[in-house]
Amino acid sequence: MNGMITLGLFAIFCAVLILPFTAKKIEENLEIFLFCCGILALTLSGFIMLPGEQTGWSLAIVTEALTSPLNIASIGGIPIGIVQIVLVVGLLISWFHHRLERGINIMVESLSLTVMIPLIIIVLGLLASIISAILAAIILVELVNALPLAKEAKIEITVIACFSIGIGAGLTPLGEPLTTIVVSRLSGDPYHAGFFFLFDKLAVYIIPAVILLGVLGFFALKKRPGDETNLKCTVERETVRDVVIRAGKVYLFIMALLFLGEGFKPLILGYVVLIPSWALYWVNMVSAVLDNATLAAAEISPVLSLNQITSALLALLISGGMLIPGNIPNIIAAGKTGITSKEWARRGIPLGLGLMAIFFGLLFVPAYLGLA
Repeated sequence: MNGMITLGLFAIFCAVLILPFTAKKIEENLEIFLFCCGILALTLSGFIMLPGEQTGWSLAIVTEALTSPLNIASIGGIPIGIVQIVLVVGLLISWFHHRLERGINIMVESLSLTVMIPLIIIVLGLLASIISAILAAIILVELVNALPLAKEAKIEITVIACFSIGIGAGLTPLGEPLTTIVVSRLSGDPYHAGFFFLFDKLAVYIIPAVILLGVLGFFALKKRPGDETNLKCTVERETVRDVVIRAGKVYLFIMALLFLGEGFKPLILGYVVLIPSWALYWVNMVSAVLDNATLAAAEISPVLSLNQITSALLALLISGGMLIPGNIPNIIAAGKTGITSKEWARRGIPLGLGLMAIFFGLLFVPAYLGLA
């Protein structure tokens, strides 16, 4: 019985990975497709019993799915969530788009695009750990959409910048749910993780990666230049209806990712966490289609060595940029700019594999050669 259920979950995983690229209707309705897959996966997982673990449907999971998109932090007792941020910032941009347009034009007149693009990628990547990856992604989309660039250039720069935001968000617990979970899991012995724990351990990898992505953005712009004769920027004004619909899609997307993460828990706990750390590094590329916070919650534990924790986190942060479902910034950016799954994957997969290979060399090759 368990073997059949496991095969069913694996089939759902393959469907999530493949069908958005092969079926246009699914790609156009990605949120609904992932939501349905999440419901099916969570239902199947309930037939597998894991010692000490809740699987399948429960009131707690339903409650979390309904509330987590609306509550990632609290300010003065008021819950702040991804959906509220997307909705409020979207409305502000709609109401004050002329001022935003004027500000962006001033920036373009003061800086050339070849300077401005790398700066956007680097600054937003580093700020993501403070203002959150969600807000950084919203700012990114408005800036890139307004710039006088060809569509192909906008797509490449958006994908590169989302990698930067997703990776940069790993520096503090404020960046994204993954980092919040990791710091919480490691707050006791032996690490006593606090606010600067991730910065202390990962900054030496993350900051150079963000700068490298800024350099790649420079070359992407050189390869696909904009219209240098017309540097007038325009910010399209969205209707309130458009803003509300986008916030609703983000809400559904986050619920879908949570259901998928919980539904695939038997696969993660039964197989993924048993893999050696060097192999787990590559297996964590499943973060490209799964909620990386769920993977982090399953993998990260105080019993792991610092090297194991570092390699697992870097793999999750990097691979999250490879496909649209891999990270909330990707979802926001793709939804606002109209980037398709194929367009994203064509750029995100090679870039993600390249970064994964670089960091694999930094993390594992010296130890293998006896140099560390």
